[in-house]
Amino acid sequence: MSVLSASLLHLQTEVLETIARGESLASTLGLLCRRAEAMAPGTTCTILAIEAPGILHTLASPSLPASFSKAINGLPIGPKVGSCGTAAWRNEPVLVTDIEHDPLWEDYKALAIPLGLKACWSTPIPNRDGGVAATFAFYFKEARGPTELERLIVQTSVHLCSIAIEHADAQATNHRLAYFDTLTGVPNRLHFNGLLQQQIASGTPFGLLLTDIDQLKIVNDTMGHAAGDAVIRTIAERIHASDPALTACRLAGDEFAVIVPACTSASALEATAGKVLSTVNGLILAAGHSIEPHITMGGALFDAATQDADTLCQNADFALYHAKATNRGGYVPFTRELRTAIVNRINVVRDVGQAIADERMLPYYQPIVRLDTREIVGLEALARMRRPDGSIASAAEFHEAFSDPRIAYQLTGQMLTQIAKDIRLWLDAGIDFQHVGINVTTGDFERGDLEERLVHIFGAMGVPLRHVLLEVNEAVFVGGSDNRIPKSVDALRKRGLLVALDDFGTGFASLTHLLSFPVDVIKIDKSFVDRLTTSAPSSVIVGAILDIARKLDMRVVAEGVETDEQVEKLRQLGGILGQGYLFGRPCSEAETTLLLQKFAQKSPSAQRTA
Repeated sequence: MSVLSASLLHLQTEVLETIARGESLASTLGLLCRRAEAMAPGTTCTILAIEAPGILHTLASPSLPASFSKAINGLPIGPKVGSCGTAAWRNEPVLVTDIEHDPLWEDYKALAIPLGLKACWSTPIPNRDGGVAATFAFYFKEARGPTELERLIVQTSVHLCSIAIEHADAQATNHRLAYFDTLTGVPNRLHFNGLLQQQIASGTPFGLLLTDIDQLKIVNDTMGHAAGDAVIRTIAERIHASDPALTACRLAGDEFAVIVPACTSASALEATAGKVLSTVNGLILAAGHSIEPHITMGGALFDAATQDADTLCQNADFALYHAKATNRGGYVPFTRELRTAIVNRINVVRDVGQAIADERMLPYYQPIVRLDTREIVGLEALARMRRPDGSIASAAEFHEAFSDPRIAYQLTGQMLTQIAKDIRLWLDAGIDFQHVGINVTTGDFERGDLEERLVHIFGAMGVPLRHVLLEVNEAVFVGGSDNRIPKSVDALRKRGLLVALDDFGTGFASLTHLLSFPVDVIKIDKSFVDRLTTSAPSSVIVGAILDIARKLDMRVVAEGVETDEQVEKLRQLGGILGQGYLFGRPCSEAETTLLLQKFAQKSPSAQRTA
C-alpha cells in the first residue's frame, strides 16, 4: 500500500470513528479539515452548509479567522458568489485560480486577499436527493489549481462529508421525532419532562399552565380531523405568539403545557394566562369551515421548598380539572383548598363508577300531583346510590361525579334501563299514570345517540314513549355550540316524548328559550315557591309564568311545595300541578308502586294535564 493510500485510509478511519462515537457535526468536520490541510501543505479548508432557501452557513473553517465565517454566513448562493456560492448554485465544482481578477469573486475578494488566499477550488457535497447539502473548498496561497494529490484528498473528503452530514441529518430527524410533536413542531411530552427538570435545576422561579382545547372532539366528528389538526396547530402558534418567552409543549391530543419563566406570583401567572386566552381567540379557517377555538387553563407556581416536578404537574392538573368543571373557556389557579376539593371529587367519581359497575345506581321517584285532588299524575326519577352497606346516598352526595362525561353517560344508561323496567311493571299492574320525568344533561345530547338510546331501551321493554318526560335545564339549551340540541329536542318530541324545562327562572333569558326551544312542561323553581306566601314579587312572577304557559299551551309544575299555604296560593294563581315534600319524598320503586296504587289519577279524561 502506498503512503498516499495509507494516509487516505487513516483519514477515512479516523473520521468514521468520530461519527460512530457520536461527536457533533462541527467537531467531526473540523477534524476532517485539519487532517486534509496536514496532508496538503499550503492549503486552507472550509466546509459550508447550504441551508434553505439557498443560504450559506459555515460548518467548519478551523484555519480561518472568525470574521471570515461571520462575513460569509447568511449569503445567498448565486451565479457570482465566489467559488463556494457559485458551486452550490451550479451543482458542479468551481475552480478559481486567481481570486483577485476572477469575476466570480468580484464582490468578495476583499475577504480573501488580505488573508493571503489567492485561489479557491470548491466542490459540491451532494445530498440524497441529488441536490447540494454543502461545499468543500481548498484555498491556495498561490494562484494555481489543485495537484493530483489534492484532487484525491478532496474526493475522499467530499465522500466523508456526505456521510457525516447525512448521519447528522438522520440524528436530527430522530431527535425531532423523539422530542418534538410532528403536527405542531412544539416540544412533546418527553421533551417537556426534560425542560421541566432543567427549569427546576436552574433555581429560578417559574409557573406552569396546563391547557385543554374545548370541544375538539366535536370539531373532529363534525368537520373532520383535518379541521381538528388545523385547530391544534393554530393554537400552538398562538400560544407562542402571545409571548415568545413562553415554551408551549403538546402533551396529548388536545392538551398543552406552557412553561412560564421568571414568574414569581399568582397574579403574574394569571396575567399570562389571560394573555394566552385572549391571543388564542379568533376565527380559524380550516377545511372550508370557520372555527372559533377556545381553551381552558389551570396553573400553578413552582415552590422549590415543597415541590418537585410531579407535584407541580399534579397541582396544575388539579386546577385544570376544576376549570373544566366550573369555568370552561377560562383560567383557574391552584390553591391548597382546591387540592382537597379535587381529591374529594376524584373519590366521588371512583365511588359512583364502582356503583355503576355493581349496578347499585337506582331511581327513586317523587310524585307530581294535582293540587286540587292530590292525585298522582306523574313522577320524577331521581338518581340514588346504594352504598355497599345498604344505605342510600342522595344525588347531592355524589353530584360532583356528573361532571365526568364518562360517568354521566353510563349513569344515564343505567337509569334509563331501570326506569323502563319500572314503568313496564306499573303498566302490567294496570296502574294509571301519565309519565316519568328523567333528567338529562348537555353531555347526553352531545354524544349524539340520546334518541337512539331512548328508542332502544324503552322499546325493548315495550314502553310507549308518551310515558317519558325528559327534564332539561337552561344550561342544556345554551350548552351546545350549534343547533344540534334544539334539533334533537324536536326529534324527540316528534317521537311522542314530552320535554320539560326544569328549574325555570333561575337561568338567563328564560322567556327567550321558550321561543327558541319549545317545550311541553315548565317547572317553576323552588326558590319562587319558597317565597310565594311572603313575597309579593314572587307571587307576581309565578302568576305571570302560569298565565304565559296557558297561552302557549304549556303545562306548569310548581317544584318544592312544602306547605298547604303554598298550595292554596298556587291554586289562586291558577296552578294545577305541584311537586314537593308535602306530597311525598323520593322513594323506591316498591314504595312508589304502593303510592300509585292508592293515589294514581283514575280519570281517563285527565290524560294530558301535564
